[in-house]
Amino acid sequence: MKDLILVSHGNLSKELKKSVEMIMSPQNKIHTLSLKEGESPDEFGSEFKELTSNLDDYVVFADLLGGTPCNVVTNIILSNNLNIDIFTGMNMPMIVGYINSAITDQSPQPVQSGKDGITYVNEIVK
Repeated sequence: MKDLILVSHGNLSKELKKSVEMIMSPQNKIHTLSLKEGESPDEFGSEFKELTSNLDDYVVFADLLGGTPCNVVTNIILSNNLNIDIFTGMNMPMIVGYINSAITDQSPQPVQSGKDGITYVNEIVK
């Protein structure tokens, strides 16, 4: 499985990793990076570069399209001509689905997994 990097505003990425590990056991190939309040985009970018400096292949999951974590990471990846997948709208079904795909040797479909996990429960239980 490729390494997964979860990037977010605040501690969302760290807490999402913890929640995934409650279901899937500890995941040493999931890394998190949180944009702290008051942290500049340049500082966040430096942390991302440091985190990825020893990774061969990885996928990035960001919390919000157009947000600083996503924008900074996208700019770094594009400016270095890296062939790295970046997904936004990160949620638990997306990450669990990606890991399950790797375990079962299936092609990951993180966008579909994320969408499939969004359901209006009241419609189901009627």
